[in-house]
Amino acid sequence: MPRKAETYESIMLKLENIVASMDSSELSLESSIKSYEEGVKLCNKLYKILNDAEEKIKVLTEEGEKDFNIEC
Repeated sequence: MPRKAETYESIMLKLENIVASMDSSELSLESSIKSYEEGVKLCNKLYKILNDAEEKIKVLTEEGEKDFNIEC
């Protein structure tokens, strides 16, 4: 069964939880490093989602500009 794609919001929540756990100062050095690595992976996913959204907006804007340039 294919894996369901994560949403921006769910990834952001995971990242916020990692930051909160690292801020608590209760993690060992090894756990902190693992959390940091996971945080970097999540950030990369977020950047990809944002870049994809930006590309879609550019395409829509370019197509939409033709419709909006009609003078009354």
